[in-house]
Amino acid sequence: MQRRNLLALALAATAGTAFAQGYPNKPVKLLVPFAPGGTTDIIARVIADPLSRALGQSVVVENRGGGGGVIGAQETARAAPDGYNLGVATVSTTAANPAINSKIPYNPITDFTPIINIAATPNIIAVHPSFPAKDYKSFLAEIQKNPGKYSYASSGTGGIGHLLMELYKSLTNSFVTHIPYRGAGPALNDTVAGQVPIIFDNLPSALPFIKSGKLVPIVVSAPQRVAALPNVPTFKEVGLEPVNRMAYYGILGPKNLPKDVVDKINGGVKKALEDAAVRKRIEDTDSIIVANTPEQFAEQIKAEFGVYKQVVQKQKLTLE
Repeated sequence: MQRRNLLALALAATAGTAFAQGYPNKPVKLLVPFAPGGTTDIIARVIADPLSRALGQSVVVENRGGGGGVIGAQETARAAPDGYNLGVATVSTTAANPAINSKIPYNPITDFTPIINIAATPNIIAVHPSFPAKDYKSFLAEIQKNPGKYSYASSGTGGIGHLLMELYKSLTNSFVTHIPYRGAGPALNDTVAGQVPIIFDNLPSALPFIKSGKLVPIVVSAPQRVAALPNVPTFKEVGLEPVNRMAYYGILGPKNLPKDVVDKINGGVKKALEDAAVRKRIEDTDSIIVANTPEQFAEQIKAEFGVYKQVVQKQKLTLE
């Protein structure tokens, strides 16, 4: 019996290696769990073409917005573990949303196979030019003076923008109404149009509108001031270090993805990031290239989920 079991294990290992050697032999789907136009979508599309070249097969980006990223993340979690259905992992889908919503239909720690964290990006509070405040001190004074008068847009309920703004509100004794969207793209569109006066968003998707004067930057979450916005303070500088958290954008698959396939995708992304033009496109959004190992990314997801669980419990945050 023992010999039979050992033989079965050997055959399974051989089959897995053979599968990995032939992988991929058809197009690979990279699912973005948000609507087009946001930072998650930007990073995915920047990496898709060079990753296609590295793997020798097309990497097709698809968007599946809704539920603060939950709908798309759930689709990836339920996919066959064959390497042909991958997803973009964000703080919203693997930490913030699961931390605040006990009804999430997946476990961010056990239902995925982390592959690689591509990049980390700052988050930012920005306002429409019609907003009466144009700097952090006057912004805080305005919303504290007028609780409930203003609203803010985010990429979705339970997303990183939602959770960080709720944390910000609790720490500053302020109140602005949450307006959730099906992704950063639609949230940005309405803020730029003046339908919502405030947005808490990832910097890369908001930055073009800031540079064009369609949004005014207020405060940013980053290790230090962002080069493109030298006059904008960090949350740490204004005494709110708990809010000073960056977002990450990685690739994961469903649980039980074969290690050889994981390593091949990880290696493909790292090869893609060797291209100076690809790195520049990502770094031009003021993102920081990470490109870590599957094990390191798994630990990062676990740690970030733990942080947001503590935030939710400490601040007694609930879904709106």
